[in-house]
Order: sequence, then C-alpha cells, then structure tokens
Amino acid sequence: MTDDQWFREAVVYQIYPRSFQDSDGDGIGDVPGIIRRLDYLQQLGVDVLWLSPIYTSPQDDNGYDIADYQDIDPTFGTLADVDELVEQAHARGIRIVMDLVVNHTSDEHPWFVESRSSKDNPKRDWYWWRPARDGYTAGEVGAEPTNWESFFSGPAWELDEKTGDYYLHLFSRKQPDLNWENPEVREAVYEMMRWWLDRGVDGFRMDVINMISKVTSLPDGEPLPATPQLGDGTPHFLNGPRIHEFLQEMHRAVFEGRPEKLLTVGEMPGVTVEDAILYTDPERHEVDMVFQFEHVGLDIGAHKWDRSRVDLRDLKASLGRWQEALAEVGWNSLYWNNHDQPRAVSRFGSDAPEHRVASAKLLGTVLHLHRGTPYVYQGEELGMTNVPFATADDFLDIESVNYYRLASGAGGNVEEILANLRLGSRDNARSPMQWDDSANAGFTTGQPWAPANPNYPEINAAAAVADDDSVFHHYRRLIELRHTEPAVAHGDFRLLAPDHRALYAFTRSHDGTDLLVLANFGTDELDLTGPELADAIDVTGWDSSTLLLGNLDDPASPTAPLRAWEARILRR
Repeated sequence: MTDDQWFREAVVYQIYPRSFQDSDGDGIGDVPGIIRRLDYLQQLGVDVLWLSPIYTSPQDDNGYDIADYQDIDPTFGTLADVDELVEQAHARGIRIVMDLVVNHTSDEHPWFVESRSSKDNPKRDWYWWRPARDGYTAGEVGAEPTNWESFFSGPAWELDEKTGDYYLHLFSRKQPDLNWENPEVREAVYEMMRWWLDRGVDGFRMDVINMISKVTSLPDGEPLPATPQLGDGTPHFLNGPRIHEFLQEMHRAVFEGRPEKLLTVGEMPGVTVEDAILYTDPERHEVDMVFQFEHVGLDIGAHKWDRSRVDLRDLKASLGRWQEALAEVGWNSLYWNNHDQPRAVSRFGSDAPEHRVASAKLLGTVLHLHRGTPYVYQGEELGMTNVPFATADDFLDIESVNYYRLASGAGGNVEEILANLRLGSRDNARSPMQWDDSANAGFTTGQPWAPANPNYPEINAAAAVADDDSVFHHYRRLIELRHTEPAVAHGDFRLLAPDHRALYAFTRSHDGTDLLVLANFGTDELDLTGPELADAIDVTGWDSSTLLLGNLDDPASPTAPLRAWEARILRR
C-alpha cells in the first residue's frame, strides 16, 4: 500500500461536538471536551476523528449553517482549542478531519449579508437570486422562481422583502445556496480550505458536495404526489453538469503538492455506483470516497417518514453491489450510523435487552469486514439505542419539527406521526454521549441541550471499558483486526447466500488468506450444515479454520449452528 492510500487501513470516528462532551457546564459539548476524551478514543484504536461543524453559526441547523468558516463558535471553544486538539490528537497518532459545508452558508454570513443588501452589490451573484415567476407578483402563492421543494419541507425559495427577489435554499431558509458558477465563490472556498490545512487539519468531509453544481436555467421539477404544488428539483442539482470539473479544480487548488496525503470524503445523496466510480477513481483526482445513501434508504417508503423493517436480502444486495462495483477502481465508505441517521442497533439489529449487545457486535462485525473504510459514530461502539421520545415537544431537530408541524396541521394521525418520528428522527443520533451512570450520563454538569437517553445507567462508556466482553471491546478488536490482518483492508469480497432471509455471509481473500464472515440476523438458530442452508452456502473445508473473532461464547466448532444474533470471523 502506498502512503497516499493509508485510509484503506484506517477507521474513522465521527464526533457530533454538541453532544459529545461538555467541559464547562453550559450543557453543550465543546472542543475542550473532545480533548478530554482523546485517551478513550486512542484506547478504541481509531485513526481519524471527523468533527461535525464547530464554526461560528446561529445554529439554525445545529452548525450546518455557517456564518464564519475561519472561526469557531464560542459555544464550542476557540481556535486555540482547535489547535490544541490537532496537536494532542496527532501526538496520539490520530488525524483530524473537518466538516466542509460549502453548498450553502448561513444567511448571517457576511457574504450573504452583502449579497442581499442590494441588487447591484458585488456579491449579489455569489448566491442564487431570481425574480418572481412570470405572471406573478413577489409574495403571491406560487410566485417562487421554480417549484423545487426544500429538503426541510416547503418551497426551496425565500422572498427577500428589501430587494423583491427570491434566494434559493435547498435546506433551511437560513441556509442560502452558494453560486458555484461564480469563480470568485470557488476561490474564496479554496482559500478557506488551504487556511485550515495550513493549521494542521488532515482533510475534509464535504457536506452534500454533489449539489454544488446546478443546471443554471433552474427548471421546474416533476410535481410531487403528496404536494403537487411543489416539485422534485433533484435532477437539476444532484451530480450537476459541472460537478466533476469543480472537484478536480478543488483538488488542484487545495490538495495538489501537499507533502502528506489528506482525506477527502464526499457526502453525495442520490449517487449511483457508476457515479461513485468516477468520483473516487484516484486517476481523476476528485475525492477518496463518497458517502452514499442507498442502504440507509431501504427502510423508507413513499417519503422519509414512511418506515418499515429492512429486508436483509435487500440490504445484502445493496451493499454487495457497491462492493462489486468499486472492487477494481475507487473505494467504499462503510457506515450504519451518523448524525443524520437513527441508531443502527434499533434500526438494523435488536435493541431488546436480551439481544442488544449481541446484535450491536454483529452489526460492527459485518460492516468492518466489508471492503472500504469504516466509520464509527459516537456511541455506536457502546450499542447506544434510539431515544424513547414521549411527545412532539421532545423533538428538537428542525427537520423533525417541520414534519410534525406540517403533517399534524394537514390532519394526520398524531400517534402515527410520532411513531414515524421515533423511528427516523435525527434526534436519535444527537442525544448526549453516554459516558457513565452519573447525572446526565456524565456528559455535562449543567442542563444538557438535549436530554440523555434514560437507559444511560446501563449503557455507558465507563461500564463498557470495564467489561472485556462489551460492545466497546468488540469494536476495539475489530479495529485492531483491520490494522493487523491484510485481508480485512485489502482482500477481495464475495457475497454468499444472497437470497437467505437471515444469514449474512461473505468471504474476503488476500495473498493466500481466506476469511469467512457469518452473521445470523435473527433469533432462530441457523444450522450451517443442515438441509435448509445446503443450497445457500457450503462451509465444507472450514471445520478446521481459526475463529478470529466472535460475538458470543466460543462455538463448539467453527461451523456449529449460529445462535441468535451470532457473528463469526473465520480464517484459513
């Protein structure tokens, strides 16, 4: 492996700073709190810390609305704190990756304040401004320049009363979209990125980066079934016409010629495997890997809040397709959780007390043994679960609040709406990190910005670190395995038993070493040598293999029946 491919043997840990560790008792996590927990992260064995945004922000979207890219929000600390974090992390062999949010800014960013000040301001063209639709007066219903729907509900256009024009915001109305067609915008972004790299950070996770190139005519989208007055604009801004050009220009302007290989990860909703090959081909110099959303969309029906249990066969087909497509060119990112997704053990595993630990370990085993770079979201290594929200007032995330307001206002069944929110809300991932069994889970000595999950007395880091059989230590062993067994990071991937409803099985092969991964996604025992699985998988030749890692007590033999939520990694 060359030095510029180091990320293939790495494991990334995502920190949502607001919820990770509070150091000053104000109820909000901060950078000094992260520094305080570096020894814990070093013990876990992770190689990279990805920080969700800590820049100056009004916090309309919990920091993804940035008012100053080159300063830290006082809520999280100071630039000096970030410098110390970088220094302390590097001393432990851990790299730091910042979140890069440049599809949009806050409406309080000086760039936008100037842009909206007048129609002839030099920065007017730094954002997408348009007059009312032909035949309409600004402010009338339907006068928006296009029918695009915002990801946070409602029209993607907001009227500015002072100038009488509308500005585009694919997300919150306080998150106006930057106009990447303007070369001054691009150079300002690149200059900011270089500034951070010069401070010692090791790369960027790029938020919705495949939305920065829009079809400049901004055509209407197809009407949406549920809200026909609004349309689907995604064909006109997902993987837009100049996206590859912009990313290659970014590489030349920011990363080319740097002495060390930096990590670039593109979050790309709607990306296909064919797109990903282009984005991640090292010869094209765009990004190292992409976050794709196919597998985390399998339990979603007509809309995000229409939820069902994932069919394991669909999950295997999806992940397997990405493994196969990027086998020769490009690279996969691997994740179950992040700050935008519900907790994995509640979603893909079982959060029932009798199965939570086993299923959390199983999910880690399956994911980390795929080919790609695994991402661990804070608390995943503890088996943290979804939060039992009681009422609508318990939800804090803007996306969840907007959905409840619109759905209940339209006469929807309140209990059904709440049930959907409990399953899918981003608030599930944003409850405080559960450090110990003291008040507020050891997250803060003050009033937490969001309440801790009430199960923290049983599920917490202190208890997990002290228990050698915990989810934490299973993740630690998985990470160590990636560092020490070349087949984990570099082996070929072959999916087995694709049509079985409960068995997830695959092999990894590298330089004469074969690994077999077996996982039972259910409570019924699976006889690997019995007639039910005879046509699905052949374990002949694995009887004398070595059990590298399992999530339950050692089985009678490597190919003994798989117990409820059992996972094994075999080597021969």
